[in-house]
Amino acid sequence: MKQKKFIRLLLSYLLLAFMVCVIIYPLLWTVGASFNPGNSLISTSIIPKNPSLVHYQELFAGKDSLQYVQWYKNSLKISLFTMVGTMISVSFTAYAFSRFRFKGRKHGLTLFLLLQMIPQFSALIALFVLAQMLGLMNSHWLLIMLYIGGLIPMNTYLMKGYMDSIPIDLDESARIDGASHTRIFLQIIMPLSKPMLAVVAMNGFTGPLGDFILASTILRTPDAYTLPIGLFNLVNDVMGASYTKFAAGAILISIPVAFIFVLLQRHFVSGLTAGGTKG
Repeated sequence: MKQKKFIRLLLSYLLLAFMVCVIIYPLLWTVGASFNPGNSLISTSIIPKNPSLVHYQELFAGKDSLQYVQWYKNSLKISLFTMVGTMISVSFTAYAFSRFRFKGRKHGLTLFLLLQMIPQFSALIALFVLAQMLGLMNSHWLLIMLYIGGLIPMNTYLMKGYMDSIPIDLDESARIDGASHTRIFLQIIMPLSKPMLAVVAMNGFTGPLGDFILASTILRTPDAYTLPIGLFNLVNDVMGASYTKFAAGAILISIPVAFIFVLLQRHFVSGLTAGGTKG
């Protein structure tokens, strides 16, 4: 029995080590490429022989008319507003589905489940036509609303599952003391739902930050671009593609993600594992 347990433990560690290598190796190559001089990846090595900060300097110095700082601001603006909007809307919808019984409730949950199975890019033509009809092409606010709408179904399921695990006796006790639904929601349910709110916040922030397809459909001018679109243009030009500069810009995208993760870390793990306890 001890030998079998040792073998299972060894295989588990080997699998974990393999997965770490799969994740870390491309990241190390990206970091190494960002410090390599030149624009080609052919002569790039994972450990640069002559490391240089020239690509980072070019991103912020405005050389070659790069608008990296503007793209960075646009991405942060869209991600932050999407995160806040998603947290507010998902909190309301999850509370309604968890605590109230109304006509069409089960059908609404089924619809949310079906919406999760439909890829977002399948509605690109309809969204493009809608943006033109509303005169909101190249609008960050339209893009924020689309992101929030796309994040509601999946995150509502997660939040509802977590709220279902909160004893309803707390609601009834507060109602006996004269508390309204609004007060119960704000002072009881929301404080207890902080772990799942952290998960929803992380999903709302990272989703727009890495999206390219929907953003490139709505945003058309360079000053309105987000980071994924702007960085794609660095490698889209066949004659002037700069892969190493792209690597430097991609590394900098991870800074706000890491910052948000550190802020939410103490809630993140427990919330991630608790959302599916009840359906």
